[in-house]
Amino acid sequence: MIKSLHGRGGSVCLVTGASGYIGGRLVPALLDAGYRVRCMARSARRLRDHPWADRVEIAEADATDPESTRRALHGVDVAYYLIHAIGAAGGFAETDRRAARTFGGAARDSGVGRLVYLGGMDPEEDLSPHLRSRAEVGEILLRSGVPTAWLRAAVIIGSGSASFEMLRYLTERLPVMVTPRWVHSRIQPIAIQDVLHYLVGAAALPAEVNRGFDIGGPDVLTYVGMMHRYAAVAGLRHRIVVPVPVLSPRLSSLWVGAITPVPGSLARPLVESLRNEVVCAEHDIDGYIPPPSAGPVGFDRAVALALRRVRDADVATRWSSAGTPGAPGDPLPTDPDWAGGSLYTDERACRSGAPAEKAWEVIEGIGGEHGWYSFPVAWRIRGVLDRLVGGVGLRRGRRDPDRLRVGEAVDFWRVEEIEPGRLLRLRAEMRLPGLAWLEFGVRRDGSGALVTQRALFHPRGLAGHAYWWAFRPFHGRIFGGMCRGIARAAEQEVPSGARAPARLP
Repeated sequence: MIKSLHGRGGSVCLVTGASGYIGGRLVPALLDAGYRVRCMARSARRLRDHPWADRVEIAEADATDPESTRRALHGVDVAYYLIHAIGAAGGFAETDRRAARTFGGAARDSGVGRLVYLGGMDPEEDLSPHLRSRAEVGEILLRSGVPTAWLRAAVIIGSGSASFEMLRYLTERLPVMVTPRWVHSRIQPIAIQDVLHYLVGAAALPAEVNRGFDIGGPDVLTYVGMMHRYAAVAGLRHRIVVPVPVLSPRLSSLWVGAITPVPGSLARPLVESLRNEVVCAEHDIDGYIPPPSAGPVGFDRAVALALRRVRDADVATRWSSAGTPGAPGDPLPTDPDWAGGSLYTDERACRSGAPAEKAWEVIEGIGGEHGWYSFPVAWRIRGVLDRLVGGVGLRRGRRDPDRLRVGEAVDFWRVEEIEPGRLLRLRAEMRLPGLAWLEFGVRRDGSGALVTQRALFHPRGLAGHAYWWAFRPFHGRIFGGMCRGIARAAEQEVPSGARAPARLP
């Protein structure tokens, strides 16, 4: 089945693996470059939550099934092969081999003019099963009879990339690391922005080009070097690394699985691949596709871009699936749950018998002289502790007791977003080992209102995780009490322009 769009000009590009990390970011890049895009997936439903879903054609097909694959490739000028069975149950090598042969043959039969494949580097040494399978796929496509550009990359730096997420979690969660020998393997990482630049550019390669190209960023680092530099960019303390030669890749993958939320079936082949040094042997690609106009993105900047949504004020929108990311390195709402770094949440909902308008009045008047509607002693103590460590404490209060504007201070919070009558989001400015937000919402619920409340905390380093779990037992009293207090305050008979008492239990 093909769901098609009409009236769009330009060549037709088919993207396989559009629900994955690279494919989900390549599709909007191709659309922005003026191409028509058709996405191939085993189920169209897997693509419906992507922000670009209504701008593409969708073809349902299985890359191991010749008939459905030929239908999907009909009328296609350029096909991107971004399929890999890593993480799948059973052996992935045979699945990869069969899918590549089927797809290459179907592309030839359908008259496709160009294949573009993103795989791993192919160093001249004993390859891990993961890299060996990626290399075999590349060779199969090169022999398919369709001109193929095989782009070979090492570690891709961007939020959502499995390799980057593994680096992120290991560095953030372990101030002291006992590591195997593979942390000294040399790696030439590349930013997701540059990967997309070369992928889009490969669509216009001359027909006679049928070969592989190494693509990499400007920095060659060891894995331990990447961890140290990640820590510096993320504002973490210098990491202490103690190598232990006896840790095999198998044991290392179990260790990574215990420390990070990256699934073990994915972490294991990635860790095994780290025993290979992956450094560009050539840079011929620049002779066909000019480098990015601003130059290649270095490792430190790539990490900073990957962390941008975490460090910027609108970080909370990433986890609430707010829409299209602003840059290729930003998280997508469809990324796996384990991607994007740790984010702890505490969500509450309370029904109030008061009208939604009255509940909103209470929410907009929170803080300052009205207080926080729960456990006032705890709030005062937290304010004193914040001042003792150089923070602002509760002394700032608020400009207006009843109305708020974006950018205003509310005690040790700052108004980040306000949608009158519907949403208030505050960003914490107290001293914390991480970033925190407090979000309130209200909507009509029959004759009353439903008050929603969400606390979010993005920890920085091990101290951040410890901070969250140390205070976790008190969340029911503090956050739960706050939600109930707001709901009860709204029910009180309050004259227009007045407010409910601040110190509700």
